[in-house]
Amino acid sequence: MRIADRWFEATRVDDTITMLREPYLHPVWQSNIWHVRGRHHDLLVDTGMGIGRLAEALRDVADKPLIAVATHRHADHMGGLHEFPIRLAHAADAADIESPGTFASLITADYPAEFVKFMESDGSPAGPELIDAYPYEGFDPRQYSVLPAPPTTIVDEGDVIDLGDRAFVVLHLPGHTPGSIGLWDQRSGTLFSGDAIYDGPLYDFLPESNIPDYLATMRRLRDLPADVVHGGHDGSFGRARLVELVDGYLEWRAAKAV
Repeated sequence: MRIADRWFEATRVDDTITMLREPYLHPVWQSNIWHVRGRHHDLLVDTGMGIGRLAEALRDVADKPLIAVATHRHADHMGGLHEFPIRLAHAADAADIESPGTFASLITADYPAEFVKFMESDGSPAGPELIDAYPYEGFDPRQYSVLPAPPTTIVDEGDVIDLGDRAFVVLHLPGHTPGSIGLWDQRSGTLFSGDAIYDGPLYDFLPESNIPDYLATMRRLRDLPADVVHGGHDGSFGRARLVELVDGYLEWRAAKAV
């Protein structure tokens, strides 16, 4: 297996926001990692799978004390959280972040055949391993696990994360997981939504998901005056697409209930 020159791919969104991804990981597991530059603190929204060394990759863009936030408890969003001394999460997902209980593996054969078929449903084949490069010499995908990352601060609806020149309000957006959260900057109309909503198929069928909660979250998001949404997967989008995605989900769920 080849060794990646850089495990993380960084894309500058604007003067304050950089998005990082893990391009050598199977697309189903690729999540967006958002770095936001602030006056007194920098913000990190989600931390990827924990395969590569994220703190090391951020040295080029992060020059302030870093506040790392897990939007929810899934491996592809909190795998690298243990690398950072300041770790924020919602109480309803905190126990699984402190002692990861959700199964995650880089070995395709470890997953049920139905899930492998699902991973390949968008045309992305799953090889023997879910990565097609290693992050460094000596990496063993069979030894991969999500490391414990006890939150240093528990956040809830209405809490504020202040970076000095901009502030993000915590929105509790349950449904995907009980403790899913978003971060809302009202002044700029910017929402970091985690997996509550993104421009792709939404997962409301997991054991920890709750469809009535998800429906309520989607109705709430429809009323949010967001100008730009930076989701947990796929590309960013504006308000018109936000409304389209919400309405599409609500209509799809209503049709399934008939």
